[in-house]
Amino acid sequence: MSAQRAEVSEDEYLRLFWQQLYADYYRAFGQRVVVKNEVAVGQSAREVIWSYNKTSLYYYLPAAKTKNRYPVPLLVIYSLINKPYVLDLLPETSLIGFLLREGFEVYLLDWGEPGLEDAGMLLDEYVLDLLPQAVKKTLRHSKALEISVLGYCLGGTLLACSLAICPQLPVRNLILMAAPLDFSERGLLQVWLTASYFDVRRIVEAYRLIPAELINFGTQLLKPGPTFFSGYNPVLSAFPCNKGNLSISRLAINKWVNDGIAFPGAAFQQLVEELYRRNNLVKGELVLRSKKVQLANIKANLLNIIAAGDHIALPSQCQPVMQLTQSPDKTQVVLPGGHVGIVIGRNASVQLWPVLESWLPVRST
Repeated sequence: MSAQRAEVSEDEYLRLFWQQLYADYYRAFGQRVVVKNEVAVGQSAREVIWSYNKTSLYYYLPAAKTKNRYPVPLLVIYSLINKPYVLDLLPETSLIGFLLREGFEVYLLDWGEPGLEDAGMLLDEYVLDLLPQAVKKTLRHSKALEISVLGYCLGGTLLACSLAICPQLPVRNLILMAAPLDFSERGLLQVWLTASYFDVRRIVEAYRLIPAELINFGTQLLKPGPTFFSGYNPVLSAFPCNKGNLSISRLAINKWVNDGIAFPGAAFQQLVEELYRRNNLVKGELVLRSKKVQLANIKANLLNIIAAGDHIALPSQCQPVMQLTQSPDKTQVVLPGGHVGIVIGRNASVQLWPVLESWLPVRST
């Protein structure tokens, strides 16, 4: 690397360093399971009702047989990392499918895959432009007066920011799932993102778009043993494994795990500096487009779902929202399982689904 450094710029050297570290680690500790497969995922019928740049708003066609029909539609917001079809991975484990069978009109905001032309996108655009537009388009399409919103992972973080800045949006119910808001507890990820270890500005200058492989590598290093020494990613251990569906289930989840998307550099830098390092969101000091994000402005009914074994969005990062909002109706549920396992694991249908089934319908009539 020293000879190579003399021939390239500092930024290019930094990019090559991370690339080499990534390759060396996999050579030392095992190979990723990357299976080229055509297993069908995201099979629930849907149509695009609005799009802007790379972002699409999907409407899922109602299930043929439902228990009820609720007048308050549900808009689902996924993270900026990986693809949202994990919520509709296979028919038997599909969260989207379950919600449709319950009788909800379901919409999903898909951020799409950013290109280099999107490297300058800020969190401001997601929070103040795309999310409010998605709410308005959902209301128009459904002809409803209010909606429910469900935010998973960073999708929940962005959603909370949007509702805090735009409390006039007609949102009746807010569901947060494994959504980190308070970064005061320094988990392993925060330690790695400390300025003395991780020069985020240089990383962004070198890459512009943060590669999906780099993000995936970082999350896998949080639990390197199971990831690099087992035949499958640890997410698979929580997935249904009956004889009949073992192969399809594992192919599907493996496809999703290795199907990441890049992260706009400008938004990534904001996320690291403003949230992970300074914890400005819960301090009330996060400013997006000259507007302070005050979580106390949130007054929607709140269901906060936490994964007890989550090593990505730590329980301590998700819990404080209960004290920070002014929602008159607040419920918090802690479920066994990890960050992804609570949504698609073998126990999701007997742990997560009943929680949603008991909480949302009575607040959607």
